[in-house]
Amino acid sequence: MLPDEPRVALVHDFLLDLRGGERVFLALCEMFPEADLFTAVYDPVGTEGRFAHRRVHTSFLQRLRPDATSFRRYLPLYPYAMEALDLSGYDLVLSSSSAWAHGVLPSENAVHVCYCHNPFRYAWNAREATLRGRGPIARAALGAVLSRWRQWDWIAAQRVDRYVANSETTRRRIARYFTREADVVHPPVEIERFAPGVPGEHYVVLSELMPHKRIELAVRAFGQLRRPLVIIGDGPDARRLQRLAGPTVRFTGRVSDAEVARLLATSRALVVTATEEFGIAAVEAQAAGRPVIALDEGGVTESVVEGRTGVFYESATPEALAEAVAAFDPLSVDPADCVANAQRFSADAFRAGILANVEQGLAAGPGPRGERRRPALGLALAGRRTAA
Repeated sequence: MLPDEPRVALVHDFLLDLRGGERVFLALCEMFPEADLFTAVYDPVGTEGRFAHRRVHTSFLQRLRPDATSFRRYLPLYPYAMEALDLSGYDLVLSSSSAWAHGVLPSENAVHVCYCHNPFRYAWNAREATLRGRGPIARAALGAVLSRWRQWDWIAAQRVDRYVANSETTRRRIARYFTREADVVHPPVEIERFAPGVPGEHYVVLSELMPHKRIELAVRAFGQLRRPLVIIGDGPDARRLQRLAGPTVRFTGRVSDAEVARLLATSRALVVTATEEFGIAAVEAQAAGRPVIALDEGGVTESVVEGRTGVFYESATPEALAEAVAAFDPLSVDPADCVANAQRFSADAFRAGILANVEQGLAAGPGPRGERRRPALGLALAGRRTAA
């Protein structure tokens, strides 16, 4: 129980579909059933009605009715939209942020705890990859926007009272980019949704189809190997990947939770090609009794036990992945070991970690006013500032 029953506001970047971050936010909503929800934009259909019973406050961007395919075109406006949300009257603000949610402006006496999935990747760890391949004019314009974003992001980070990171990878990035310390609380995984099955012949990729996820590595590797690969998920990179795919690669698009559980349980292994901040899919696969073949980077190194619940490959190339797949026998892995390892990432462990950090944050109280109320750099319009 939280001390003195504070009035709580929960904040998420956007609520447009159900990915890993939104599932974490659902867990926070279950922990704080009386809290009000805040987000830049909200789509009750895209989120499958999971938040329909809650009071969801949105920003002025909601009038544009963005969805999961169109919201990125308004990218420069989101910091301003988050600062404009009215969080007056709340004692505790708990934000779930992979981009701009940590930039909200709570009341002077409120405590702001941020659960950080990652500092905004396009401005920080993926900045050069984002700019690479663009023409000189587009590169210069986007580079200027991202530089301004970095300024805004750093200043916003100094207003947060307490950071919680979803992995050691994210904790290190928070320290490097924001010069802030953070505790690590791994995301909750709905391990009860999964159970071991009878493995078939197919391998699985479970991911949003974005360029930075590097799904092309798996498409090319399994084309070379001529082994069956099922790619679950959708995203802006889907059409390009489908054009590259050979006859052994199948795309399902988005499927139900039950179908995800079935495809994982009957797979030989999950394949991870991205440098994930945490990687919930890797834990889901293990909960289904299946091992993981993953790039040896990022949060997956915290959830997979090499040689026992999976194997790592060293470089992000189709050749390295193909070699790892060919050399690894997934059927040699004991499903019980995978399931036991997945238990470390239960919802109960997540709740205990979050409550401990919230209670410590409330006990310490808000930071110095001068630091908390430094004005952020508005990115919506050149020179435009938001009101404190």
